[in-house]
Amino acid sequence: MSMLTSATRMYLTRSFRPFTFLPDDGTRIPDLTGTAKPGLYVHIPFCRSICNFCPYCKTLFDRAQFESYIAALKAEIELFSGGFRSPVTVSSLYFGGGSPALAADRLGEIIGTLREYYRITDGIGIELHPDDVNADTLRKLKDAGVSRISIGIQSFQAKFQALLGRKAVDAAALKHALSQAGFETVSMDFIFALPGQTPEDLKADVRTAFENGANHVAVYPFINFSFAPTPVNAATNREKRKLLDDITEYFRESGCYRDSIWTFTQDPAHRYSSMTRDNFIGFGCSATTLLRHQFRVNTFSVDAYCKRISDGRLPTALRCDFTERQRMVYWLFWRLYTTRLAVGDFEAFFGVPLKKMFGAELAVAKLAGMLREHDGMFELTSKGAFYFHYYEGYYTLAYIDKMWGLLRENPFPSGMTL
Repeated sequence: MSMLTSATRMYLTRSFRPFTFLPDDGTRIPDLTGTAKPGLYVHIPFCRSICNFCPYCKTLFDRAQFESYIAALKAEIELFSGGFRSPVTVSSLYFGGGSPALAADRLGEIIGTLREYYRITDGIGIELHPDDVNADTLRKLKDAGVSRISIGIQSFQAKFQALLGRKAVDAAALKHALSQAGFETVSMDFIFALPGQTPEDLKADVRTAFENGANHVAVYPFINFSFAPTPVNAATNREKRKLLDDITEYFRESGCYRDSIWTFTQDPAHRYSSMTRDNFIGFGCSATTLLRHQFRVNTFSVDAYCKRISDGRLPTALRCDFTERQRMVYWLFWRLYTTRLAVGDFEAFFGVPLKKMFGAELAVAKLAGMLREHDGMFELTSKGAFYFHYYEGYYTLAYIDKMWGLLRENPFPSGMTL
């Protein structure tokens, strides 16, 4: 697995140099030069209970720790952003977790702090646990300025909820609460490639979503992270491909628009992804920041995060200073996640033609039936989308699993290579 990702990295970057992550003492504010219209991300790690399949940075809710964390979060925003001469224009703001709705009463306060330094042009989103989809919480989110919500349903079917250690979701109650809220985008997330799951199971979940308030749906593959204590085993690659091909065809026949590998919408106006940004700035424990020449990841420890901030330092645990070619590969990977790649966007970002740098690779992908080209645009075919998913699985286990596993063990590690 690591041999495949390493060989691909060396070929595409034309270098034996790995992605090297160095420790960071948090004393220097990153340079935003060349970082045009980034996205903003805020991580709220607290949960009422811990799902056994969830790989993200989370901790059980504790009132005293929560209050300390919110104070530190606001302080991090001010420490990072206080030197701006004027507000920075950003695309969007997204709250993830954890269960960020646990901070619903403080959300307006956090957004207010961000608005002192950033001009948000494309809306504010938040991910929600189904338990948080109720009239009171949704009203608080609307009052705070949230316009998009993403609900982690995983499945409407009791057999899969039980498998994931979750309770059943009341679709009718969900629909009633959403009908009174009026959010611009209502996305619902589902997991596929679960044991025994059929295309009909997945289609039934998608139909239920659209019938009960969703105008956007995400279907993500189940991934076995080494540190997530789930008893579930993922489906085989053959089963995954059949599920993905069948659900993709179902969305196509239903007239839906595909806005990323895993996400589909009934109306392109409601397309939304929290991941596909050329640059982004992250606040909170485990949050990452991607700039023109650098990638940074914050400590995963809530207590270590608060302590770093109280010392007047940024909570960065590791940083990677990209070579230009490494940055190009990273950019291409996440741009292809949207299934579309405009040739001109690459040159606008890097100042060099795409085909000059990756012409041979693109030609091979076209010959292999994984890409099609038209009107200055490359698009992933169904075959290409599956193999992107297939490779992403290797990438996730070889890179993300290793990094997140290390950061769970050590708040500020001495470094790592990928």
